[in-house]
Amino acid sequence: MKTLFKLAIILLSMMMLLPSTTHSIVVESNESYIKSATFLSEKFEVGPGKVAVKTLLDIDFPKGHIGVKSFDVEVVDEVGKSVPLYETYLHHWFAVKYIENITMSHYIKQSHDLRNGIEFERNEGLCQGFLLPHYWGSGGESRGTSSNLPDPFAVELGNPTKLKDGFKEKWLFSIMVIDTRGTHDRKGCSECRCKLLNLPNNFYNVTVGINGQLLPRNYKGGLFCCQDNLQCKLRNDFHGPTRNLSLRYKIRWVDWDEHRVPLRFYILDSTDRVRSNGSTPIHDCQAEYTIPRNHDSDSPHVKKANIPMTKGGYLVYGTAHMHTGVVNTTLYGQDGRVLCTSNSKYGTGKEAGNEKGYLVGMSVCYPKPGSIKIKDGEVLTLESIYENKFRTGAMGHFYIYLADQIPKKDLNI
Repeated sequence: MKTLFKLAIILLSMMMLLPSTTHSIVVESNESYIKSATFLSEKFEVGPGKVAVKTLLDIDFPKGHIGVKSFDVEVVDEVGKSVPLYETYLHHWFAVKYIENITMSHYIKQSHDLRNGIEFERNEGLCQGFLLPHYWGSGGESRGTSSNLPDPFAVELGNPTKLKDGFKEKWLFSIMVIDTRGTHDRKGCSECRCKLLNLPNNFYNVTVGINGQLLPRNYKGGLFCCQDNLQCKLRNDFHGPTRNLSLRYKIRWVDWDEHRVPLRFYILDSTDRVRSNGSTPIHDCQAEYTIPRNHDSDSPHVKKANIPMTKGGYLVYGTAHMHTGVVNTTLYGQDGRVLCTSNSKYGTGKEAGNEKGYLVGMSVCYPKPGSIKIKDGEVLTLESIYENKFRTGAMGHFYIYLADQIPKKDLNI
């Protein structure tokens, strides 16, 4: 279990935090069958320069056999005010599904021991092991990226016929936030550049990377330098208070019925170094990468991966999870056709959701139902394009929802 969490959900601080939230279910007036609720996660503390990497278990979630239509998240302060990225940078949030043995629930809650009684259920994505396992997730671009799924499609959850006897379905948040108030280099701190953090003296002697080996000394920055409670270096004259923050999240859903069409969710990674073992592809995703300094070229930095899809389907939704500096990300079919391009949006002001110089949104593709089909076994190409400037912890994750079938009325046949 220890290795699982280090390599899959990456350096989580395993804390049992009890949800403390009030909410009401609202039936949306313009679409009477869609329900929505807004929840507030347990609080987590940050201070100037501090990194918070937390796992929030058993978060509030709609119950029953449902189809989720959207899942939106933002960081708020003690009074519910949206927190801008230049104060607390939301590096990422992931919503991960797990099932819990009912007979073990009390023991897990009291002991915080997760080695027994919990099984994680990942998405359909192709990365090795349990890397990038979440069903929903994003980062600083959360507020400006749509998660809405068009009708009649939804993510099916809570189907009692698919749940193991004696288990119940639950959800957790894996989050990383970085308080950049008073730091020497806000942008560098948000990229987790190792030299900007007060790392332990033995950091490179004890810190293990994605491949299970010790980090090399030339690891310049990224997820592994942003561990829970580490500190970005502050200006000498800066003093600021600690704050208790929360994730505020809104979920929209429908009760499942015969009119709903289920979707499969995939996360593709532009760092995926696909190899083969005979006829079996082996996916070796790195989750992040460094863009080196290049003073000799004005051309953008391009990262590509060729990814075979064992099972295809009709593309219903596509977007990307990226970091500041990205230009766009494109998913191509095997014949070179463009399946989806997700373009970046940058802020121009000071208000939360429009922070100047920060990535605040990624565009979303909604193809006409049935117009784009990925074949079984088709090799897709994922291309992530960033500005050609030194960056650490760059990411190129592409999210797609696929349907096995399209209702005949939407196929125009």
